[in-house]
Amino acid sequence: MIKTILFITIVSFLISYISATPIIKFLRSIGMTVPDAHKINKPLVPRSAGWIAFAGTFVALSALIFIQTFIYNNSNIQILHIFAAITTLLIITIAGFMDDLTTIKDKADYKSTETGGRLKQWQKPLLILPAIIPLMIISAGTSTMNIPFFGNINFGILYPLMIVPIGIFGAANMVNMLEGLNGLGSGMGIIYTGMLGLYSIVHQSYLGAVLSFAVFGSLLALWKFHKAPAKIMAGDSLTYFLGASLACIAILGNIERAAAICSIPFFIEFALKSRSKFKKDTIGFVDKKNKVHSKWKGIHSLPHIWMRTGRFTEKQIVYQLMLVELAFSLLIWFV
Repeated sequence: MIKTILFITIVSFLISYISATPIIKFLRSIGMTVPDAHKINKPLVPRSAGWIAFAGTFVALSALIFIQTFIYNNSNIQILHIFAAITTLLIITIAGFMDDLTTIKDKADYKSTETGGRLKQWQKPLLILPAIIPLMIISAGTSTMNIPFFGNINFGILYPLMIVPIGIFGAANMVNMLEGLNGLGSGMGIIYTGMLGLYSIVHQSYLGAVLSFAVFGSLLALWKFHKAPAKIMAGDSLTYFLGASLACIAILGNIERAAAICSIPFFIEFALKSRSKFKKDTIGFVDKKNKVHSKWKGIHSLPHIWMRTGRFTEKQIVYQLMLVELAFSLLIWFV
């Protein structure tokens, strides 16, 4: 398994790294740029980093399938599961990209407003819905789950029809809530995919390890372009991709509990955002010293914990949140 993991990680990293610059140039050429809110001069930066992460993940997993099929003549059920994961990630990245398109402002032939062109909240689930279907129709995962305080529970047919859709939809939306700073999504993603990959290896979960390190490699490459000062912004294409990746790793790797523990920061973010009925966002403003401040009174997002002090730069806040994610991710080895 180790050779396979190294192969996938290297291929994923190289493809994402090589494809990043042309993707960034293309997005800029079609005008898919947004102001970088946490910079003094608010430069326009291309948006929709999900395509960079997906490119590496897609090629790495496809290369693995090619080798298994044509070199080792192995066409077992795991290849079908990998195909389903690729399809899910492709569909949800497209869904996020469509959402990103509606945020382009002040263009000659398209203007986005809160009440006009931008997608309404009820429309977004309709975009995500098709991404749920591939894992449902192959009855992905194991229907028996270990629930804290309740032990092993067999959900039977309800697992693919109810648990899988809730997992993908919920993960995509929760990861989407905790974004808005350069490098935040990719930085946290590197930590939880890497940790879940190691956890999968130790627990002999082939699919969990393969999927985790395919995404991990792509995020390592993306980090160079996404960290502050970002050359590309995350966009919903990246956050949806990361959420769906987390769900695929959990479901196909049968490591739901470990993935749920790694997701605790996103659960906290959901709870904080719900206090304002999701009307108060993460985005703040910067002073002359590049320190980031919150626009809101109180804490309505995890980054606000640092923003309210006015003592931290964007990069420092992101590193603090990565440490928070690392702390929760380490818990999977003890809980």
